[in-house]
This record gives sequence, C-alpha cells and structure tokens, in this order.
Amino acid sequence: MMSTATQQTQPRRCAVGVTYEGRDARLLERMLPLVEYLEVTPETISEVHGGELRLSPDIMAELKSLGPDVQIVLHGVSLSIGSHDGWSDSYLRLADEFMDQIDVAWHSEHLGYTKVDGQHLGIMLALPKTDEMLDILSERVNAIQARYRLPFLIENIVHVIPDAGGTYSDAAFLNALTQRTGCGLILDTYNLECDAHNHPFDIEAFLAEIDATRVRELHVACGVEHNGFLLDVHSKLTRPSTVQLAQRVIADALGHAQAVVFEFMPEAVDGLGHEAIESELQRLNTAFGG
Repeated sequence: MMSTATQQTQPRRCAVGVTYEGRDARLLERMLPLVEYLEVTPETISEVHGGELRLSPDIMAELKSLGPDVQIVLHGVSLSIGSHDGWSDSYLRLADEFMDQIDVAWHSEHLGYTKVDGQHLGIMLALPKTDEMLDILSERVNAIQARYRLPFLIENIVHVIPDAGGTYSDAAFLNALTQRTGCGLILDTYNLECDAHNHPFDIEAFLAEIDATRVRELHVACGVEHNGFLLDVHSKLTRPSTVQLAQRVIADALGHAQAVVFEFMPEAVDGLGHEAIESELQRLNTAFGG
C-alpha cells in the first residue's frame, strides 16, 4: 500500500503518452517525438455507416501508418461495464474491428455505467461498491480478458453525484476487483482531485489503501470549475498538484506503471494551441524522468 508521506525524490521513470482522436496531422507530428504511447478511444474515431457505428477508415489508415516508436492503447468510454442489464455490444464490435487491424499494447475502460435498461444516460455514473456488483464486474472483466487475451485496465471515474453507499471503500473495491480478476488499473489523479473538491473524499486515505502495484497507466488532465463544482472536461493543461500525485503513485507502483497519459478533448485543441500541447508534453517528460 502507498505511504502518505510526500517525498521529494527523483521519480521513477515512466513513459509519457497522449490522447489522439485523428484528423489533426500537424498536431500529431508535433506530439509523436515526445510520446511513447497514443491512447485512442474507438467511439470518437467512428462514423455512422448504413445505420451502424464503424471506425473511420481515414483515421485507421493514419494510425496504421505510425512507425514502431509509438504504441497504441485503446481506451473505451461506452462499454458500460456496470449496467445491470449487460454491457454495450456495439462497443465490443468497435474494439473487435480495431484490434483486428492494429496491434494494441493494452486496452481499458471506466469503472462505471452509461446506460440503464438500454437507454443512454448521456453521462457516466459510479457504481455501488457492493459484493453483488463485485460479482458482476468480476465475471465481465474475466470475459473481456478471455475475449482479447491482452492486459485489461479499469479506470477510477469522477463521482458526479454522491455515492449510493456500499460495503467497500473506493480503494478496497478496486483492490478486490484486481485480486479476483488479475486486471490492472488506470489511476486518474485529476479524478481524485475532482472528488476531493466536490465531495468528502479523502485522497490520502485512498492512496494509503490502494494497491499501487496494480497501476499500469495513469491519467493526468485538467478541467474547469463551474458553480463551485470541479468538472472533468479535459480542456486545460495539468496542474502541478495533479502531476505530483501521479509521481507519488509511480514511486509506490514499484516499476509496474508504464505510462502517464495526458488527456485533452479534441474540442480543446483550438483553445490550448499546438505549441502549448507540445510544451506540456515536454514538461511531463521532465516530470516523469524522460
């Protein structure tokens, strides 16, 4: 488990990655020399063809043309792994289509749900931390790992509304899921900061309890504050506190963490600018020992 003491030591080396959703070759050209991983979300590189969501041929061609110096990781947003009536088959079809064409280092999803009784909510909500939900998730994670035979990671999400309650703390629930299934974790440190700002969430207690050796990937990002609520909208450059939290996790992950991914929405690119994104990746390489 993690120590709660903040240490001003040289962080363990961890590769830097970045999200990319295609359609911006000039930005990609500036980012590629600074990253070892590109994180791609299949839903956001998809188009409707014949009434069915399919991967964009143009973006897939762009990703296929990348050289061996960058690895692809797949990061879904619509699997809805915790829905009581089952997950999204349409997401799995996109993942199948993607992995049939491009080698993927690992793939991941969020620990939440986006639909109820087949209806999309338009938002992602956190799951109740109960034994019943743990049984459901364990069965589904095991099925995904059997389907793809690749490392599969689960990410902690922002709690948009107060928790429904449960028998586990946030960290204990993640620990139990990884112990049962052998899956890994994405730890989003900005999500932790959002929860601490918006709810009575104790980051130090979480870090003291989480098994950091299960963390393969970390996310860093920054959003905006609206009506006193910190939003996870991935529209700004990272805050120093977010990077420092990630450094602490990497130090306690004992070499298991492989990538820190800077996330930003495509809609934020014009506001941030290519130069600022390039500078941010340079800063992150320095922060994580690159």
